[in-house]
Amino acid sequence: MKKTLRLVLGDQLNERHSWFAEAEDNVVYVMMEMRQETDYVTHHIQKVVAFFSAMRAFSNEMKSKGHDFIYLKINDADNEQSLSENIKKLIEKHGVEHFEYLLPDEYRLDEQIKKLCKELSISTNAVDTEHFLTKRNDIAEFFKGKKQFLMENFYRKMRRDHDILMEGKEPVGGKWNFDHENRNKYKGEVPITPAYSYKTDVSEVVKDIEKAGIKTIGSIDDENFHWPIDRKQALQFARYFCRELLPYFGTYQDSMHTEEKFLFHSRISFALNSKLIMPKELVEKVIEAWEENSDNINIAQVEGYIRQVIGWREYMRGIYWAKMPEYSKKNYFEHSRKLPDFYWTGKTKMKCMEKSIKQSLSDAYAHHIQRLMVTGNFALLNMTDPDEVDKWYLGIYIDAIEWVEITNTRGMSQFADGGIVGSKPYLSSANYMHKMSNYCSNCYYDHKKKVGEKACPFNSLYWNFYNTHRDKLEKNQRISLMYRTWDKKSNDEKEDLLTQADYYLNNVDEL
Repeated sequence: MKKTLRLVLGDQLNERHSWFAEAEDNVVYVMMEMRQETDYVTHHIQKVVAFFSAMRAFSNEMKSKGHDFIYLKINDADNEQSLSENIKKLIEKHGVEHFEYLLPDEYRLDEQIKKLCKELSISTNAVDTEHFLTKRNDIAEFFKGKKQFLMENFYRKMRRDHDILMEGKEPVGGKWNFDHENRNKYKGEVPITPAYSYKTDVSEVVKDIEKAGIKTIGSIDDENFHWPIDRKQALQFARYFCRELLPYFGTYQDSMHTEEKFLFHSRISFALNSKLIMPKELVEKVIEAWEENSDNINIAQVEGYIRQVIGWREYMRGIYWAKMPEYSKKNYFEHSRKLPDFYWTGKTKMKCMEKSIKQSLSDAYAHHIQRLMVTGNFALLNMTDPDEVDKWYLGIYIDAIEWVEITNTRGMSQFADGGIVGSKPYLSSANYMHKMSNYCSNCYYDHKKKVGEKACPFNSLYWNFYNTHRDKLEKNQRISLMYRTWDKKSNDEKEDLLTQADYYLNNVDEL
């Protein structure tokens, strides 16, 4: 039989893949830590550590099961730091006659490997990762001929196709979506159990990263790394979420709080995106927990979580493959301003921004509303170049891989795609922040003030944004009310708001 080399990327850590059903004498696997992957943006130190640690653990686990694994660490002398060059070198060194790879989830890697395969003189083959519930092109087919891809339509199809939360042809509970029950502010009504945590010593990985001279952002406690880095840990995170957090997840999933970084969120997105755990099995565990404890867990909690896993996650991946590479260049509003300096330090007088950014720097984590309605909202109001926003989100969050990051950032958050993902821009004044969090308490700025000293920047910037982009937005029925409200304001009030906004934009790094 032909000597076969199989490539496994750092986000393809699926122990259940059919490749690993049994060890084969003629097959050798390769995994590699590369500067190619650490340097395309500046990543959070915890993100690099998590991937390297998970990759090493996966390789060791597969070796223990009899699989032949070549593993290139970042500082190995024979590591060319390039996927293509490493593969070519290994093919020659080991007399490989056939090359196989798992389909990458990132467009740039897909293109790189396809180019590599054309250059090779041996046979090649691409195999599905066996992770997602949909294929790459399912979304494109489902929405063929449509300008906008409505997630709700796709979500209902997913529920029907996979018989998830269904009673025959109807949704369990009589409704497809309980989103209106998922918008409560957390005021301490119920206790939050301590965040589940491992205390893995990753100091060796940190030393390797430092020795390689890799530039990173953020901080790390290298002797107490709390993110799951193998399948066993990922499953334990899932069990803890189902037992302790699921009963209140949906109710408070959009809430934010100064003293509660994680609230009732599962923090399993890194394990999910690196494929340590599968979406279908996660959904099954959530439903099982609900069925066993229906007195304490209601349908709104369960549906809210499942919508994120089989709805938004699969939907965003489908948008990515339907619209790349053009999607990465979209800039509907033609924004060109730089990202404010405080995104890299958290040093700002805006409490909501300070808390969300410092948490991101310390934990490589912020939940979806912090990303969308705080840091993303401000970046949009600042009219920031989407390229800068993409790089920040892709680098700072532990779960950020381009297929899921860019559709959420350039699409949903910045509306740079002009309405493919969302039907309107997601932006708000300080009113939303006050409604969904306690951030406005003890803030330097007054959330009620629109102009004048200590007026919350979100307020004037909000109206300035709508005024600036009226030509592109006023015909949007979902936000026509904003323009009617704006038009009712006196000329003096409008001028005061725009003057205030102009001052803040010109002094944004001082806010």
